[in-house]
Amino acid sequence: MNDFAHIPVMLEECMYGLNLKDGGIYFDGTVGGGGHSYEILKRSSPTGKLIATDLDDDAISAADKRLEEFKGRYEIFKSDYKNFKDVFDRAGIDSIDGAILDFGISSYQIDTEDRGFSYMKREAPLDMRMDRTADLTAEKLLNSYPQKEIAKILKDYGEEKFASQIASNVVKARAQKPLKTCGDFTDIIESSIPAKFRQNGPCARKSFQAVRIAVNGELEGLYDCVLSLTRRLKKGGRIVILTFHSLEDRIVKQAFRLLECDCVCDKSLPVCICGKKKEIEILTKKPVTASVKEMAVNTRSKCAKLRIAEKII
Repeated sequence: MNDFAHIPVMLEECMYGLNLKDGGIYFDGTVGGGGHSYEILKRSSPTGKLIATDLDDDAISAADKRLEEFKGRYEIFKSDYKNFKDVFDRAGIDSIDGAILDFGISSYQIDTEDRGFSYMKREAPLDMRMDRTADLTAEKLLNSYPQKEIAKILKDYGEEKFASQIASNVVKARAQKPLKTCGDFTDIIESSIPAKFRQNGPCARKSFQAVRIAVNGELEGLYDCVLSLTRRLKKGGRIVILTFHSLEDRIVKQAFRLLECDCVCDKSLPVCICGKKKEIEILTKKPVTASVKEMAVNTRSKCAKLRIAEKII
């Protein structure tokens, strides 16, 4: 395994948002290489505890190595963060003082050729799995899904204007021979997009993002997870969420809005009958973005948006 190199995005902003304290219990749902987790443990010393999850075995191994000096104060589980209820049960905890979710794909995953996440790695296999034991790969999706379903994935998850044409050409190409490499898919994408739309740099990013999201089920259950995870915070606890594309950000924004509502009754009713109470204070009325300085050092921070909320009941 190559070194799991990854620069945490908006590290100081995230730590400030969590409002860390000695003795707190924190959850890092996407541990990655352990960058955010390390700072959580460091800044909640000497008795703060951390529960973390990830689906990537390489990430878990790297994080465990990085966090070694805090042994006894953290546990990492191989699990989807959406299964946090089961993880909390296994860890013997009920409520937490803070949670962080960082939805960004790591530099390691992008740069490691055999993971198949990058359109820049032409000879890489079409894999894209976070969990390398999972059955569904990008290769299987592109070679077996119906044309309409591929088009829907590209349109919904990649917001790709030419989704229908790309899907049509994928089906035509695989009838001749199965798609095997990232280069195979990239060539189809580029041949499907009119030349005038290819002049502003690589045009495969959106489609690769869409297929990755579909392979890993990244948006499935996200809304409900944000709601239920926030509700496991203690009063005064904070949740910090980093998103990297508009689909994720929109879901997080919607979940926060519901949690912030004092009533969800039909406005035509004379009195509230739902009993819904305001559960959080949104601390970022607009999402926080990376500084110009950080963007220059870490280009992957350019599209990041940070939202923070505090539990008030």
